Amino acid sequence: MINLVQWIKACKLDQVKTGQLFGFIHDDKKILLANQKGKIFATDLICTHADADLSTGFLTDEGVRCPLHLSVFNLQNGKPENLPAEIPLNTYNVKIDQNEIYVEV
Repeated sequence: MINLVQWIKACKLDQVKTGQLFGFIHDDKKILLANQKGKIFATDLICTHADADLSTGFLTDEGVRCPLHLSVFNLQNGKPENLPAEIPLNTYNVKIDQNEIYVEV
C-alpha cells in the first residue's frame, strides 16, 4: 500500500490571528483552520451534525462551536463535546513554514 502524503498551502499565518477561524476548500476537501491561543489546528470545515460551515461558528477554550445547533468540537481530536453532534470531525496535521500554513491531506 502506498501512502501519498500531500501538504497543501492553506494561507499565510497572519490570516488566522489568535481566536480566529478560517475556512478554505482544496479540491474536494473543505478544511477549517483555527488559531486557539496561538496554536493552529485543522479539522473538517463542515459540522457532522447539520452541514453547517464551522468557520461561521465560535472559537472557545473547549474548541469550535457550531453556529447552528451549538455543538462544540475538540480541535485536537475532532470529537464532539456535547449533543446534538455525535460524529467526530476529521483532524489534519499542520505545519508552518516561512509564515505559511500547510495542511496534510
